[in-house]
Amino acid sequence: MVGRKLIAKVKGSKEGKVLLSNFAYLSVLQIAGYVFPLLTLPYLARVIGASGFGKIAFASAIMVWIQTVTDWGFNYTATRDVARCRDDNQRVSEIFSNVFWARCLLMVLSFVVLAVLVFTIPKLRAEADVIFVSFLMIPGHILFPDWFFQAIERMKYITILNLLSKTLFTIAVFVFVREANDYILQPLFVSLGFVVSGIVAMYLILRRWQYRLYRPRWFAVRETIQKSTNVFVNNLMPNLYNSLSYIVLGFYSTSAAVGIYDAGKKFSTVAYNLFNVVVRVFFPYLARNKEKHSTFAVISLGLALVGCGGLFVLAPWVIRLFYGADIFDGAIPILRITTVALFFIVVNMVYGTNYLIVNGYDRGARNVTMIASLIGGISAFPLIYFYDYIGAAVTFLVSSMLLGVGAYCCYTKIRKRDA
Repeated sequence: MVGRKLIAKVKGSKEGKVLLSNFAYLSVLQIAGYVFPLLTLPYLARVIGASGFGKIAFASAIMVWIQTVTDWGFNYTATRDVARCRDDNQRVSEIFSNVFWARCLLMVLSFVVLAVLVFTIPKLRAEADVIFVSFLMIPGHILFPDWFFQAIERMKYITILNLLSKTLFTIAVFVFVREANDYILQPLFVSLGFVVSGIVAMYLILRRWQYRLYRPRWFAVRETIQKSTNVFVNNLMPNLYNSLSYIVLGFYSTSAAVGIYDAGKKFSTVAYNLFNVVVRVFFPYLARNKEKHSTFAVISLGLALVGCGGLFVLAPWVIRLFYGADIFDGAIPILRITTVALFFIVVNMVYGTNYLIVNGYDRGARNVTMIASLIGGISAFPLIYFYDYIGAAVTFLVSSMLLGVGAYCCYTKIRKRDA
């Protein structure tokens, strides 16, 4: 009864209708981002094998670091700022321009560092081709500012565009990937999808909706970067236990081990992004309606409990359905461990991202993330060295638990203080 009244109330209000619309379109966008790759999984598993998967995952883990640097927390701070002044076209254009040029500057600096590391470290030099091909997704990601569409709550066009792009490049995988050495084509097609989508996205922003891209003012760009530093640290630190595990595993073990770890973790990542849809849709809404957080928390955690429980039980069926070969059976315990970790990540998303950051407690969110991530980053080396990909999964679980519990404790402390 309460649920029906809540749904009726949401449908009956203007903001509620916008929320439902954005939830639908952002859901399709996020689902497409993972369903389309899942469609190619059974085929790629048989063609490129665990070793090919591992090389792609290794390069992707490096790109996670670079993408985090180029995002620099703007996906939350800029979204929050635009959501609060979205009716002021000039102010929104200023925020958009400052963020765009800041991300371009950070991308150039990141590429310089990457190039130096690739040509000086033998392990990276051996995978130079797939690393540089994968880097193409970074300029595409900058041109495709999904944070901006989220902030102005206009997801329809970009969702349609994204679907068309992913459809074309998914078909390309089946057409052009024919043997094990063709693994490099997969990140190439993904990167091209980002670039094409990004070009059209910029057309919509600058031409159809008449926002402006001002010339860079480096003082404003520097200030924009400085204002988002706390959230950047909050976004960067999880890489110490997440993507760093791929890199450490790549150095200590084989490409096949990285592939098995990625195969198991991929489905919890898909589930994470589905939950992230809820978080991102409600982020600008909660920035304007702080009193609605309790209802949001109940819904989000309820969905997480059901979803994670189901994925844990179905883990063997899911892995064997998509990967088939016995070589991927090692991914089953990985999926189960990372699924448990996922629940604590959702707790962190509810009480960290959508409470602490929404309400301006950026430093509190940063401190929780730093402590959990540093512990995870330090523990990754011995755990992976002695227990291979199982150690990587345990690192992810321990860090996720610390994140979730830490964010909730910080939330509770603030609520008691303000009561």
